[in-house]
Amino acid sequence: MKRIWVAPGLAAMLFLGGCLPSFAPEKDEVIQENEEKAQETVIIPDVQLNNEFYKTLIPFKQSASRGMVVNNLHTKYDMKEVEQGLLRLSTRHFDTEQYLFQEGQYIDRETAGKWLARKNDNDQGLNPAGAAKGSGADESAEQAPIYLAHIVEQNYLKKAGENKVRLSGISIGLALNSIYYARDGSETRIPDDKLQKEGMKMADEIISRLRAKEGLADIPIVIGLFKQESRSSIVPGTYFATAYADKGKTAASGWKEVNEKYVTLPAPSSLENYREINTDFSKFKQDIDKYFPSFVNVIGTAHFREKQYESLHIEVPIQFFGTSETIGFTQHLTSLVQRYFQDINVEVSITSVNGPEALIVKNAGEEPYVHIYGY
Repeated sequence: MKRIWVAPGLAAMLFLGGCLPSFAPEKDEVIQENEEKAQETVIIPDVQLNNEFYKTLIPFKQSASRGMVVNNLHTKYDMKEVEQGLLRLSTRHFDTEQYLFQEGQYIDRETAGKWLARKNDNDQGLNPAGAAKGSGADESAEQAPIYLAHIVEQNYLKKAGENKVRLSGISIGLALNSIYYARDGSETRIPDDKLQKEGMKMADEIISRLRAKEGLADIPIVIGLFKQESRSSIVPGTYFATAYADKGKTAASGWKEVNEKYVTLPAPSSLENYREINTDFSKFKQDIDKYFPSFVNVIGTAHFREKQYESLHIEVPIQFFGTSETIGFTQHLTSLVQRYFQDINVEVSITSVNGPEALIVKNAGEEPYVHIYGY
């Protein structure tokens, strides 16, 4: 087994890019035009980890509605995936080699709050009005659940001439509730067809409202519908539908299914489509138990897109703290990753009550990168 020790500051980079990029000075200064026709100097980084990622303008501008995602989404998994999934949808229309990324600047916290409200609480609210006075909370939940939980905006800019960049695309993700949790503790499961119908209607309204904003009349807009998982889920929700509104269009067209799925491993035997990866994971887990039988749970999360395997993330909690034990176990785990997951992308996080202990990252067909924290 080949062991590769990586400097601490590079661990996250290896996870994102899978390889070490060539570093060069950030020197491409350009002028960014904003919606008020004002201008400011920004920098386009020379480094791009790989063609799956957008370059991000410097200085980094936080989302105009930053912070709302924590309050509006159920789990940390959904918080991460609602943004990452929208990035993947955006690459279908905005080439990572030509476009630059910036967090959304056109839907601020106040606007987002109004749009997420019920119609009877705010005249701009996109969620249905609550039940009339005198109706019980259960009836309100059944008849008018909250569909729209959060709105994610991403901006994509493109070079306009030699020294200017200009907004050239917007992506909007609508995080929708698959389960509505009423204040009285009751739960209302929302059927998929109803969720899609309401999501599409809201998408058209949001596009129409964006078109009315200065400078956005002719900006292409990508829209995605995201289905949240339950509060107790340990896997993220996924985008299930996407559409595109070309320049000047006030409604989305060409709705397409987004076929993505996250599966917790080991998976139930009833999930026939995932039998091979499930079998390999079960063998992987059995070999871990042989080496250290005192484990709590080894949990894997597999990501599938268009029914094809994309990646596997494995959480391995350990109950020992000795440095030599951690190193020895990490080496053993690396050999198991190479044995069972040679042709797939894998990330293994080894953690204890003290926090992260080790990280193993392996791209399909490649040698793994290994990092021992604090070593």
